[in-house]
Amino acid sequence: MRYFNQNRLKFLILICSLALASCGGSRESIVYFQDEMANGSSKIADFELKFKPDDLLTIDVSGLDPEAAKPFNLPAVSYNATSVISAQGNLKMQTYLIDKDGQIEFPVLGTLKLGGLSRSDANRFLKEKLSEYLKDPIVNIRLANFTVTVIGEVKNPGTYTVQDEKISLTEALGLAGDLTIYGKRDNVFLIREVDGENRYHKFDLTSINVMNSAYFYLTQNDVIYVEPNKSKVRSSRYNQNNVVLISAIATLATITALIINNSN
Repeated sequence: MRYFNQNRLKFLILICSLALASCGGSRESIVYFQDEMANGSSKIADFELKFKPDDLLTIDVSGLDPEAAKPFNLPAVSYNATSVISAQGNLKMQTYLIDKDGQIEFPVLGTLKLGGLSRSDANRFLKEKLSEYLKDPIVNIRLANFTVTVIGEVKNPGTYTVQDEKISLTEALGLAGDLTIYGKRDNVFLIREVDGENRYHKFDLTSINVMNSAYFYLTQNDVIYVEPNKSKVRSSRYNQNNVVLISAIATLATITALIINNSN
């Protein structure tokens, strides 16, 4: 009888261990860049942001003659005077909204098409136009509303403003506090609007090859969605993980107590 009880105890312990193990994920489903090779390297993909409709640009024009450059630098217009002054006390610059046709209205020069141009291309384009009015014009263009949104199984989902006009997928996930343990690392989705259509791309963060993707560097208004894994889906429906854990511990404790009592 005692031999039978000991075998039964071992069997129940094995069943409980398997149940507990099922609550967590395997190494393959959690670890990033698993196929990374020691002392390896890969070429960083070329990336240059392109302006598109609904972008807000600040354009600062200067030259050898500051007075001649003034007409090309309109201050921000507002009925509230305090809203055109920055926190440092400086006068804010007028922003230019790129319309659906990729165009802006610029002082003196009129209608200009900047949509589809990179910042360096837009700089050269404006310098050519301004050279008719200014000697050696200097143009500084900044994108004022570059944001990316990270949602799903990350620690801090939300919309983040990008200052440098260049951000990678991993940097965006870092801003959001990284994936939770329930994030599906081999099924991270990118949603990107291009020419009025949504495009989709899937990333596999468990592979180092994700860094070679043409989508690895994000553009303005990109959305990153981290899908929950099966454990998260089950727990959100009926909290199965807690039920399995509590049930396994209770069963093991009960059977152990019965065997000890029978042995005595």
